[in-house]
Amino acid sequence: MTATGRLSSSNPNLQNIPIRNKEGRRIRQAFIAPAGKVIVAADYSQIELRIMAHLSADAGLLDAFQRGDDIHRATAAEIFNTTAIGVTAEQRRRAKAINFGLIYGMSAFGLAKQLSVGRHEAQEYIDLYFSRYPGVLAYMDRMRESAKADGYVETLFGRRLYLPEINARNAQRRQYAERAAINAPMQGSAADIIKLAMLKTSAWLQTECPPGSAPIDVTMVMQVHDELVFEVSEERLAAAREGIRSCMSDAAKLAVPLVVDIGSGKNWDEAH
Repeated sequence: MTATGRLSSSNPNLQNIPIRNKEGRRIRQAFIAPAGKVIVAADYSQIELRIMAHLSADAGLLDAFQRGDDIHRATAAEIFNTTAIGVTAEQRRRAKAINFGLIYGMSAFGLAKQLSVGRHEAQEYIDLYFSRYPGVLAYMDRMRESAKADGYVETLFGRRLYLPEINARNAQRRQYAERAAINAPMQGSAADIIKLAMLKTSAWLQTECPPGSAPIDVTMVMQVHDELVFEVSEERLAAAREGIRSCMSDAAKLAVPLVVDIGSGKNWDEAH
């Protein structure tokens, strides 16, 4: 049901169970592994920012990801003109808001509201960001113009995402479509990659745990955004983690590594 191609679910909506508040974590604790098994959650790390680095070919972003830097700390160091070690927790928080905000086409007004700062200060942050990562600004301009000319944008794998309002006379509708033109290739590519990872993991499971074998030690049970969730027998945990990580990190070849964070526990909350 999503325009970008992400999988969605309803009744219940498994995709939008919060992870950062107490109620959401309590709900996740209700997803319990069967006896003798554990829940394994494998999540792509900052995949949309990595796709942004790949699509924009911005030298600063590419270098940071290839070095394995904390991208929010690296961005904060660039924007606030300090060293990575000298970045404060507040500076990193602001850089994180900018990194993710720009992916979704956030304006200076939206960033100001999120950071509780003035609009002028928020615009300064955005201007500083683009001065340090000019490839990102060039990518955004390129995607807007391409969408206006073609009426659609494409994911890394050529799947088209149509934007019928991109040339609308109504400014609000047009601006929404322009933001989608920037974001849709990243969200859409992330959706493609997780599906490719599911296929690759499924093929690996067919080899490791063929149908009819007893017991089936690893079962893929759920996909949530950039995360795959499994039930794994306790004795197969180490091998399963390695196999899952390999399948997901090799699902696509980008200019930066696809990093996978994996956790495990008796319930879904513990697996994070």
